[in-house]
Amino acid sequence: MTTVALAKEDDRNPRTIEECRSFVAYVESLFMPWDIDALVDGFTEDCVVRFGIVPEFSGREALRAFFVARSARQKGYRLKKQFRTLMNDIMTNVWDGEWEDAATGRRMKGFGVEVWTMRGGRIAIWETAFNSGPADEAMDVGQMLK
Repeated sequence: MTTVALAKEDDRNPRTIEECRSFVAYVESLFMPWDIDALVDGFTEDCVVRFGIVPEFSGREALRAFFVARSARQKGYRLKKQFRTLMNDIMTNVWDGEWEDAATGRRMKGFGVEVWTMRGGRIAIWETAFNSGPADEAMDVGQMLK
């Protein structure tokens, strides 16, 4: 394996279901604890990030700042990702996570869907939609739409 752990030895995108599952599991492992260097290295230099309602940003420097801010806010982050689909250079996964909000001390939970457009064994476009809220509160549609 090269020094960039997310990239395959020949810098090719995952092509099989097992390669995709392995890739998703590896990315999951980098969040617990936060390995920001390895996470950032798994993206192309010109990556584009569309993360929920956060304004779109691009490049590894902005991505690093994003991960630093998240890791400071999400104490004890626990994440589970599950590979869902592969079509050409696009992979999808679903995730759920829990953490303690560092600002409020409140236990939080979240669920999301990610679409990764891959290039050269790295994530070139990261698109995600998610919902999060207090871990100890059940949500219904009425509460979500407030």
